[in-house]
Parts: sequence; structure tokens; C-alpha cells
Amino acid sequence: MADVNRGNRPLSPHLTIYRPQLTSMTSILTRITGNAMLVAALLIVWWFLAAATSAEYFDIANGFITSWFGDLVMFLSLLGLWYHTLAGIRHLIWDNGYALDIPTAEKLGWAALIGSAVLTIITALII
Repeated sequence: MADVNRGNRPLSPHLTIYRPQLTSMTSILTRITGNAMLVAALLIVWWFLAAATSAEYFDIANGFITSWFGDLVMFLSLLGLWYHTLAGIRHLIWDNGYALDIPTAEKLGWAALIGSAVLTIITALII
């Protein structure tokens, strides 16, 4: 049967009205970092393939990856890797039914954001 009240239903909040929460933004960021790490993975695979091909080709790939742009991509990928890991741990905690109240969930979100920045700097200093 056709829905006769189709025009009378309320609309979803528009993006200019809706205020994004930390938990929704960190969830979106988890998906973005998961996909963005593919760029670094492809660069590393390219570097390995170049090393297996020839010295000249390896020099090209190695020059790109060790350039300022390659260093920036790898540093941001390291940040994404740490964030994705900490956000994954946060989701494992939620999957077990813990820390589901809003204040604790927001604390875990801030912990993932700040923790990933700190762990990235520590890792970059060690490497």
C-alpha cells in the first residue's frame, strides 16, 4: 500500500543545525585513518618491489620515500596507525559493554586522540 503521509514526515537535522559529538567524529576518523594507511602500505610495497627489481629503480623509490613529502606521508601514516590502534582498543572495550556512558566514552575519545599524538612523537624520536 502506498504511503499517503510521505510529505508529512519530519526531516533529519541538517548539518548546519546538528552539532557533531566527539564520539561520532572519532568514529569517522577511525574509518579515514584505516583507509589512509593504504597509501603508506602501497608506498612500502613499491619500495620493496623496487628493491627486488634493480638498483636504479630502488634509487628512484627510495629517493621518493626519503624525500620531505615521503617523510610527511610516513609520519602521518604513523599517526594514523597509532590512532587506529587506540580507537580499535576503545571499540573492543565498548564491545564488552564497558564505558558506554557519554562522559566515559568522551574520555576514551580524548585518550585515543592525545595518546596517538604522544605515541607518534615517541615512535618518531626512537626511529
